[in-house]
Amino acid sequence: MATIDLNADLGEGFGRWTLTDDEALLTVVTSANVACGFHAGDPSTIRRVCELAAERGVRIGAQVSYRDLAGFGRRSMEVPRRELADEVAYQLGALDLFARAAGTAVAYLKPHGALYNRVVADREQAAAVVDALEAYRRADGRSLPVLGLPGSALLAAAEAAGLPVVGEAFADRAYTPQGTLVPRTEPGAVLHDPDAVVARAVRMAREGEVVAVDGTVVPVRAGSLCVHGDTPGAAALAQRVRESLVTAGIVVAAFA
Repeated sequence: MATIDLNADLGEGFGRWTLTDDEALLTVVTSANVACGFHAGDPSTIRRVCELAAERGVRIGAQVSYRDLAGFGRRSMEVPRRELADEVAYQLGALDLFARAAGTAVAYLKPHGALYNRVVADREQAAAVVDALEAYRRADGRSLPVLGLPGSALLAAAEAAGLPVVGEAFADRAYTPQGTLVPRTEPGAVLHDPDAVVARAVRMAREGEVVAVDGTVVPVRAGSLCVHGDTPGAAALAQRVRESLVTAGIVVAAFA
C-alpha cells in the first residue's frame, strides 16, 4: 500500500498581515513547513504555529529562505557560501527554539521559493544549506532530513554528507520535461483547477509520475506531496487532496 506525506507552507504572515490559514491547514497536513522569518513569519507567528502543530501532532519543518522579506523569498540572490550557511542555520535555530518550547522539535528542513529553485542546480548554494545542517548536527546531535526536488543538487549534497533525504512533488505546480518546476514568472506555472490538482496528486502518489507542460510523462519519486498554503482556498483544496488520496487507497502519513 502506497504511503505519502502531505505538506504545506505555514506561518507566512508578518505582524498584522496574514497569508496562510494555519489553523485550518493544520487539521489536514501531516507536515508543516514553517516560515522562519526571512521571507515571512515573525516571532509570535512562529510560536503560535509551533504550538498548534504540536497540539495536533503535525511534524514541523524549517522553511528557510534568502533574506528577502519584501520579495517573499522569491528573488534569487548571490550570497557567499559561508554567509548563506550562517543565515540558514540562524533560521533553523530560531524555529527549533519555538518548536522545543511547544514540546516538540524541528523534524526536517525545506528551502523556500528562489532558494528552493536555486539549489536544484547550484552546487555551491546547495552545499551552503548542507553546511548549516552539519552545524545543527554538531550542536544537537541529530541529522535532520532534507525535503527537496528529486534529482536536485541539494539532495545529492545532503546524501553525500550522510543526511536523510526526502523527494517532494507538487500537486499544484506545472512541471518541465526535465522534472523541474515551471518558473512562476511563466503562464500556467501554478494550477488553480481543484479537479486537476486532485487528479495529479493521486497520480503522483500512486503511479509516481506527472504530465509535463509539453505532454510528456515525467517520473516523480516523492515521499512527500506539497499543496501551497498561500493559494486561495488552500485548506479546502488540501482537504480534497487528502480525501482523494485516502479514497485511492493511499495512506497519508508523515515520512519516516
